[in-house]
Amino acid sequence: MIKTISFLAFLVIHSLVISQTITNYTTADGLPDNDVTCLVHDGNGAMWFGTQKGVAKFDGINWVTYNTQSDSVLPQDGITAIAIASNNDVWIGTDAGAAIYDGSEWKAYTTDDGLGSNRITHIAEMSNGDIWFADFNGATKYDGTSFTAYGSADGLPFGGVVKVAEDKNGDVLMCTGLGGLVTFDGTQFAAYSVAEGLVSKNTTSIALDNQGNKWVGTAKGVSVLNASNQWVTNHTQMLEIPEPDTLNPVEDIAIDKSGTVWVGIYVDYLVTVGGVAYLDNDQWITIDASDGLVGPTIRQIALDGRDNLWVGTSSGVSRIDNPSSASFMEVEAEQIAVYPNPAKTTVTISFKDVMEEKMPIQIVNHLSQVVRTGEIMKGSNSHTFDVMNMNPGLYFVICDGIHNRLLVR
Repeated sequence: MIKTISFLAFLVIHSLVISQTITNYTTADGLPDNDVTCLVHDGNGAMWFGTQKGVAKFDGINWVTYNTQSDSVLPQDGITAIAIASNNDVWIGTDAGAAIYDGSEWKAYTTDDGLGSNRITHIAEMSNGDIWFADFNGATKYDGTSFTAYGSADGLPFGGVVKVAEDKNGDVLMCTGLGGLVTFDGTQFAAYSVAEGLVSKNTTSIALDNQGNKWVGTAKGVSVLNASNQWVTNHTQMLEIPEPDTLNPVEDIAIDKSGTVWVGIYVDYLVTVGGVAYLDNDQWITIDASDGLVGPTIRQIALDGRDNLWVGTSSGVSRIDNPSSASFMEVEAEQIAVYPNPAKTTVTISFKDVMEEKMPIQIVNHLSQVVRTGEIMKGSNSHTFDVMNMNPGLYFVICDGIHNRLLVR
């Protein structure tokens, strides 16, 4: 369930506030399949989803699907990894190889081209432009010309790599299923596992905060290493799981612009339990299906340009709108006007641009409860609410993932 910390609205108007509105997308909306295995934001306002029936691009209005029927060069329809390069190339991984989309056509790569394995688990671009593939045998680097594969014979632990990332020093970070977190400086591999403080040697995901700390997801929770790879702390119970085992298997981690850490959690033994959690003032706040999440089987999470959290599950995808910091909301306030503010009787919500389609709009209180709903109609740019009977306090106006504050007196 969503848990919130109560506060006096007038006293903390400038403090960190998180308020969620959840929007779900399934095949009824345009997804080619509800089993969303991976997802990424392209930096241009669109989300890309890997599913069991191909790749989908969603720009907020239109859906486009790429699969073996529309593009026969794709290795297969079951997508296991997706990434957007800095030049806007789209990379996808499957169990039969990888492929790249340059905006006009796809090109496929397999072990015949130099991949270490055709079974790709993750893809990431490094700051120097190299593309790294995590795979069942280890990891493979692509420098734009040739592939270089690394496996157990090169110093990687047996069992393959599931995630790749880069630290502030330019070292490649690799999450492994049996050997903990592995770093690679271009010459040597170094492993950090249970002996170094990790809660489990089965590492599943990683994200870096602004201080260079490494938040490492594992089969038993999250371990934090500092920029020097020294252990800092463990978090093992973010989401409540039934006995006998209460430790949290982590599927993915993301850190938003405000520094808030988001974790996707899923366990399927004895009972299916899953959801996302974020860390707020040393307390984990959880969101699951009872709060509106599309399903419990969490596959991957990703943040878009507005710091909305997208959650891929086996039942579809959820977008959690998240104005996670006051400074971020001030930027969004330039796009949506609220007047008069403070309001006593009515308040008008206005956008700079006329809506090209009907757009739902909500007023949400500090307990994440929707207290007013309305619509900005197609061809209009505003909507007026009656707030006369609303309790005095701080509220949030939410429309199309954009937020602003409203003070009712």
